[in-house]
Amino acid sequence: MAPVTLHLRSETKPLEHRSALTPTVTRKLLDNGFKVNIERSPERIFDDKEFASVGATLVEEGSWPNAPEDHIIIGLKELEDKDPFPLKHTHVAFSHCYKNQGDWEKVLGRFPRGGGTLYDLEFLTDEKGRRVAAFGFHAGYAGAALALLDWAWQLEHGNKEALPGKGHYQCKSDLDTEVKEQVSKGVQRNKGKSPRVLVIGALGRCGRGALECCRQAGIPEQQLVKWDMDETAQPGPYNAIKEADAFINCIYLSEPLPPFISTDFLKQGTRNLSVVCDVSCDTTNPHNPIPFANQPTYFSKPTITLPDFLNPPLSYISIDHLPSLLPREASEAFSEALLSSLLQLPERDTAPVWVGAEKMFKEKVALLPQALRQRETPVANGAAKA
Repeated sequence: MAPVTLHLRSETKPLEHRSALTPTVTRKLLDNGFKVNIERSPERIFDDKEFASVGATLVEEGSWPNAPEDHIIIGLKELEDKDPFPLKHTHVAFSHCYKNQGDWEKVLGRFPRGGGTLYDLEFLTDEKGRRVAAFGFHAGYAGAALALLDWAWQLEHGNKEALPGKGHYQCKSDLDTEVKEQVSKGVQRNKGKSPRVLVIGALGRCGRGALECCRQAGIPEQQLVKWDMDETAQPGPYNAIKEADAFINCIYLSEPLPPFISTDFLKQGTRNLSVVCDVSCDTTNPHNPIPFANQPTYFSKPTITLPDFLNPPLSYISIDHLPSLLPREASEAFSEALLSSLLQLPERDTAPVWVGAEKMFKEKVALLPQALRQRETPVANGAAKA
């Protein structure tokens, strides 16, 4: 059997520094008979030479469309759609098109149009239905960090200025130091009182990350309100959110839910809430439980301040690649968790994790309009014509 070749594509989203493969995991793949091509990348947290030093082959940035058809393309974020040519390869990536997100038909339709296959990283699960790899912990950690920085910022600046943009951190200790210092200053301005932080989804990876960040920042345990499915069994909106200083949403939205909170509800009675961090970031999902968090925010502009809310102001954070705030640690944890499944790619026709992923892909493709399922004839440049 010919060895499997993985082609790691360079990420194209601004400020995305994570990587689906790390040099450590790449070495393990090579030791197990894989071939690994790594696109050069100016943004990736790992230098190109780190991959070259473990024996990977460096290839040009953006070269994946012209890779041999049997190469498996691996990446993280969804592909750009500036030139939505049909996709002929097997892709392993997050594509955000299985839950009726905006333009999901166009995103998914590129695969059947080109004869390609999508193994969506969000839906790679073991035989017990558990995700094999996720960025949840670091997403929650980063989201909580930004929420706490915004809480402290508002205490000093009110609604006159928004929280300044943030770049990625070379290591977690740098972020921890900054957050702890700013929270300490915020507590002093808040008459010695630590913020009350409500985390919904507290029992999951994401929620655990958010809570760990709060603890690292010095917030007492009694100020951490931990909600999960039991506490949200009755439909919202919830007064507990309004009573908290910061609300961090860490749920995995798999079915319709009544809103957790709304602007109308927040305008009724007293309110402590000043920061919402929607780590789940379902901005285009019709069932988003935080309806006003309907626009993405970015590391360059982390928050959106809602009008008509004063004393305190109210802002939200909705960044869809939060773990990239800590790209090295997040990538190492994710890639190591994914490794055992990658090693099963030579047997992907029988390995449960890949069989299940392909089954889901086919089920979702079957929901597309017929016109978007029609195979197109490829042309030389990697695009296609009908």
